[in-house]
Amino acid sequence: MDLLLLFIAAIIAGGINSVAGGGTLISFPTLIAAGVPPIEANATNTAALVPGSASSAFAYRHDLLPQKRLLLTLLIPSLAGGLFGAVALVITPPAVFSRIVPFLVLFATLLFAGRNLFNRFAKNGDQDEKPVTWAGTIWGVGFQFLVASYGGYFGAGIGILMLASLSIMGLRDIHRMNAVKTVLAVAINSVALAYFMLRGIIVWPLALLMAAGAIIGGYGGARLAKRVNQGLVRGFIVAAGLVVSAWLFLRPL
Repeated sequence: MDLLLLFIAAIIAGGINSVAGGGTLISFPTLIAAGVPPIEANATNTAALVPGSASSAFAYRHDLLPQKRLLLTLLIPSLAGGLFGAVALVITPPAVFSRIVPFLVLFATLLFAGRNLFNRFAKNGDQDEKPVTWAGTIWGVGFQFLVASYGGYFGAGIGILMLASLSIMGLRDIHRMNAVKTVLAVAINSVALAYFMLRGIIVWPLALLMAAGAIIGGYGGARLAKRVNQGLVRGFIVAAGLVVSAWLFLRPL
């Protein structure tokens, strides 16, 4: 029954990620409920969702060409921050991380609930795209390291933060912004995944099962994205995140 629930949760998470993002708020708590320790659950969840993110990055390849230089600039802090966050996760005592988890889920839920505020920066409106200045580059590199560190440690909601940062740097084309954001997210999660693999904290049977579900859900979600009311999907994710946060706060450690 646990395996079936994990597979279904991964399908839902993959579909949600392709439509609105926030799938981690479904898949990660399901691993916790199945009895996987929080640190191992976080690493396993990363392994399960990376393939779907990588396929999304490949789909955006044509939108990346105009932003190749910016992408390469932000790739360095993404890799460094992702590794830093992954190392921080592994050295965190399990009892401490168990106490932090409810706050991380609540933070990600509130971040997702307020994504419209962030998206105002990222709308493709009448404003012309501005060239990225040196000041914008310094801001982007510094902020990207912080986002990547959070991404390597937990990760839910990093896409929202990156879109806001790219907009502050001067980008306006939402398709190019999504392309850069998606590739950077894959870089962050991949370097974290590599470190988790070296440390042996991934529950591979569950990761592979959930990866298959996430790919199925991502494919189906991509096909249904234009037909589904994204507002309802976001409302479901926020409601689920609040319920899960309350459960994590109240459950015995």
